[in-house]
Amino acid sequence: MRKLSIFLLLSFLFTAGCSVNPVTGKREVVFMNTAQEIEMGRQNYVPMQQSQGGIYDLDPELSSYVQRVGQNVASQSGVNLPYEFTVINSSVPNAWALPGGKIAINRGLLYELESESELAAVLGHEAVHAAARHSAKQQTRAVLMQVGVLGTAVAASDNDYRGLIIGGANLLAQAGLARYGRSAELESDAYGMQYMSKAGYDPQGAVDLQETFVRLSEDRRSNWLSGLFASHPPSRERVQANVATAATLPRGGIRGEREYQAAMRKTMQRKPAYEVYDEGRKALAEKDLDTALAKANEAIRMHTEEAHFHALRGDVRLVQDNYDWAVTNYTRAIDRRDGFFYYHLQRGIARKELGQQDAAVVDLERSLQLLPTAPAHYALGDIAKSRGDMAAAIKHFKVVAQSGGDYGKAAGAELVRLELPSNPSAYIPTGCSADGNARLVVAVRNDTNVQITGVQVAVTYGDAYGRQQQQRFAIAGQIPPGQIASVNTGLGPYTAGSNCPAQVVAAQVAE
Repeated sequence: MRKLSIFLLLSFLFTAGCSVNPVTGKREVVFMNTAQEIEMGRQNYVPMQQSQGGIYDLDPELSSYVQRVGQNVASQSGVNLPYEFTVINSSVPNAWALPGGKIAINRGLLYELESESELAAVLGHEAVHAAARHSAKQQTRAVLMQVGVLGTAVAASDNDYRGLIIGGANLLAQAGLARYGRSAELESDAYGMQYMSKAGYDPQGAVDLQETFVRLSEDRRSNWLSGLFASHPPSRERVQANVATAATLPRGGIRGEREYQAAMRKTMQRKPAYEVYDEGRKALAEKDLDTALAKANEAIRMHTEEAHFHALRGDVRLVQDNYDWAVTNYTRAIDRRDGFFYYHLQRGIARKELGQQDAAVVDLERSLQLLPTAPAHYALGDIAKSRGDMAAAIKHFKVVAQSGGDYGKAAGAELVRLELPSNPSAYIPTGCSADGNARLVVAVRNDTNVQITGVQVAVTYGDAYGRQQQQRFAIAGQIPPGQIASVNTGLGPYTAGSNCPAQVVAAQVAE
């Protein structure tokens, strides 16, 4: 019967989800329709930008240039999507596309390109991922594999904020960086070259681009391996396929070396400052605070308008417990770029440490508007707890507890402290068995992530006169997380396998 049910479900899904790929013309199974894809991309474009480092807004001419080249190429797809292209403020070389035509390219990848035709090749490739519905197909495959479970399992591994993101934004961060399969990559290369050729670009730019990527991957540059190569792995096969595709397209076209160099002039001038900043971030991750601070100061001297540089200095001060200076540095970052979640998050944490709770709440809530993160919810939960608003505290801690990681464990512990006294049975299940004399033995399991003590179980039973009685029994000592303890109640007779008449009625965290 179960096999038949699964067969009928899959038959329904295939019937309901079969559609024609707008790029290839092939019939495919995709459960999400175009309107749903567009809405998904629209809702999650900003959170994805936030999770990768925010918009690169210090060179508006470059952003307009990228948008213009992208629109020129994407317009050749014949697929009516609201294409949008943006530059992300990250040195990691990468580019990605969300469903519905929302596309981004990192500042770090722009450094490596040499011509407008190569830029067109990158953006055309991403436009095909959107137009050919590759993300939607990945989610469809997940549904077929798990019969109703939607999502991907690829971690967002190319940014400094991946450990903070929670909820739907984290799922999109994962989906946006998912590693496409071999066929999807070859398909995007081939059709992307057709688009760029129709737009007037020399398709040889796509060949040169893949040659460069293969060479860089062979050098095993770590930033490339964690960026573009993680989601778009290069290969000699892709180079050869691009050569074959180029042979079928008109020769010549726009190369645009000088145009590209002109568009990149300001950003290339600032590249040394970002390299210093990246060294500072690396030093901070390695807990070399003196070097991190020196690099932050050097980067600021080189280019004081970049908010990331001031935030790095704030991060060093925060680790040093110099909260006043941390607030000053984050404020300078916010003055330069108000719309990036991280500055508000960090300033909120610093203000919380200073006891400035009202100001901290404003900052933390602003950060959540931009991107939901575990630290923001945890800090708000902590503030609510200190104010005696246990309902709000529990709400925030529950959000964090579901996210896993260190913050998730800490939030789980806080939930236990808040809820265990009033609702111990939710965290400590019971089981019953009989000893050799048919006397009731009650076992309890500590399902929390903290050590507990003071556990009491209440056993309800009928006496000799048929009256309901209840008796409490204490379980001595402390119970570590995941461990089981028991008490022999002496009550009986009890038949093993019968309904367990016991429930935990008291417990506390062993501080």
